[in-house]
Amino acid sequence: MPTQPRTQTRNWKPIIKQFEAVVGRRGVVRRKEELLVYECDGLASYRKRPALVVLPRTTEEVAEAVKICDRNHIPWVARGAGTGLSGGALPVEDCVLIVTALMRKILDVDLENQRVVVQPGVINNWVTQTVSGSGFYYAPDPSSQIICSIGGNVAENSGGVHCLKYGVTTNHVLGLKVVTPEGSIVDLGGSVPEMPGYDLTGLFVGSEGTLGIATEITLRILKAPESICVLLADFPTIEAAGQSVSDIIGAGIIPGGMEIMDNLSINAVEDVAKTGLYPRDAGAILLVELDGLQVEVDTNKQRVADLCKQNGARNITTASDPEKRLKMWKGRKAAFAAAGHISPDYYVQDGVIPRTQMAYVLKEIEALSEKYGYRIANVFHAGDGNLHPLILYDNSVEGALETVEEIGGEILKICVKVGGSLSGEHGIGEDKKCYMNQMFDETDLETMQWVRSVFNTKGLANPGKMFPTPRTCGESANLQKAKQFEGAEVF
Repeated sequence: MPTQPRTQTRNWKPIIKQFEAVVGRRGVVRRKEELLVYECDGLASYRKRPALVVLPRTTEEVAEAVKICDRNHIPWVARGAGTGLSGGALPVEDCVLIVTALMRKILDVDLENQRVVVQPGVINNWVTQTVSGSGFYYAPDPSSQIICSIGGNVAENSGGVHCLKYGVTTNHVLGLKVVTPEGSIVDLGGSVPEMPGYDLTGLFVGSEGTLGIATEITLRILKAPESICVLLADFPTIEAAGQSVSDIIGAGIIPGGMEIMDNLSINAVEDVAKTGLYPRDAGAILLVELDGLQVEVDTNKQRVADLCKQNGARNITTASDPEKRLKMWKGRKAAFAAAGHISPDYYVQDGVIPRTQMAYVLKEIEALSEKYGYRIANVFHAGDGNLHPLILYDNSVEGALETVEEIGGEILKICVKVGGSLSGEHGIGEDKKCYMNQMFDETDLETMQWVRSVFNTKGLANPGKMFPTPRTCGESANLQKAKQFEGAEVF
């Protein structure tokens, strides 16, 4: 990466005027106390104040803002709603943060062709709300769907409860209008699922802001199923719940979603959400959502119940009416927030494992909890093996953050060792970049960097993310901590 000039040597006043000419005075944030809002994303343990924040409203304004950065050799970082959990939107030194939160228009709704065009600041849940009255919905549904934005979902390739059957964000993005790191406006993909040529849309989704900024996104929407049923089964052990997941998939049943929560998560959720549906003495619960034709759902409901009982399920509750289904899912959707009520801080990881390795990996996580003396709550997308262990700690205790980061790293190494992945939906960002060499060799990483450099030739777009620079975790962590409390110059 090119060496960036330090904040103290840059004359920001003429640059600020250039940005104000594009987005107006109210579209540029530069006061120290206002910049504090943008120091971090959902990974609050890493903080860095940007030099400036720019708030564009159109594709053209984004392009002009990027061109200013390009002309002045200023690194920039794209940010949406700030809910990311891997530090992907963490500012870097002497950078401009380009925030798309004001780009929240739904530009076109085409029900006949089952597609919607939105700006990146549109909240995930707004898409379904817009089309639900006509019998459609948008499938990717992260737990943060009421606050996370589509632009951030595209950057991180977010998933959610229904990714088992319907896929993650990349499976629902038909086309993109993108501002490149030089400020050019290009169209990727189109309005139909398959386009000739290289799949540049697929390449861009999940690139974490390193290849440009998506300013218009064409999404595929789905027709609501004829019937939906949710089953809640409680088990004496989490291993029994995990075995039921394998048996259900092995029987040829592909539910809309399958989620597991352990006892610690169950009690945290009941304290907060008070659903009254999650038995506090259960070792784990399994939520299974079945959808499709009425006859298909009725048949699979009984088959799933039988498989759960074979694995020791104590009770099975079913719900077909929308209100009760929503109540069943309420606890799962509130799991991350609930963790904040039983611990001052928590650190969440996002590894993926083969379903057949679930019991082994959960035992390894339990062993890490005992070894280090930190409680770990397990909440995860069981159907596709996407784990979300929440390590509970108190950041006011000296050395606690470093320890839980070490635990998180050990969990990721276990995931890779059993044939899994470093991330299912949260991305790599700042948090996991130093573990990339656990999964990829030097040739793999170099090839990825070649792809990145084709789009991001000067290295200005979200520099330092995704790839291990420096190479070791220890060096990376020390460098981050050294820079964590540096402030940007105030004008």
